Amino acid sequence: MRTSLRFASACAAALLITPAVGLAHFKLLEPASAIVENERGDPQKAEPCGGDGKGPGTPSGVVNKATGGSKIHLKVMETIYHPGHYRVALAVNDRTELPQDPVTTTRETEKGPYSTWAVIQSPAQLPVIADGLFPHYKRPAAPQTFETDVELPNISCERCTLQIIQFMAEHGYNKPGGYSYHHCADFQITADTSKPLDKGWPAAAAK
Repeated sequence: MRTSLRFASACAAALLITPAVGLAHFKLLEPASAIVENERGDPQKAEPCGGDGKGPGTPSGVVNKATGGSKIHLKVMETIYHPGHYRVALAVNDRTELPQDPVTTTRETEKGPYSTWAVIQSPAQLPVIADGLFPHYKRPAAPQTFETDVELPNISCERCTLQIIQFMAEHGYNKPGGYSYHHCADFQITADTSKPLDKGWPAAAAK
């Protein structure tokens, strides 16, 4: 935890001298998104899985399949740059199980509060399975793609929700959405019977 706090503090100090940037967007490329996204990844402001102030977006109807205890490939494109990092969480039965957006530190500006950093879980605590992914604080020449493999818990569920959020530093408060943008992917996970089940996760309800 001390390492993550030192990292966050250093990022915050660097951002205090960084000109504010207005917008940020990301598109979920892998796994398949739970909603239909446009070329920018919109709609993505509202918690917990995107949408906007008018509604949660149009469902894609895609349910990804995976084996518990295995790794899935995560790939996002930041269609409009903004400094920050990403977090991944999993809800077994209902999206209300997803955690709140990370606690964020802000500074006051003429335009109101702007984010400087957010708490990074190290190690990640259920239902978060990965945090502090893809930290970036320098504007790229072109839209940037980030990808990695993320390990799922060894559990079974008919329709889990994998949530990917982008924390945005040096950003004003969005209504809805706060200081994060949100996407989700629906999953059917089947536990690997050759491995012990992971403890601590809610039991999957029969559907």
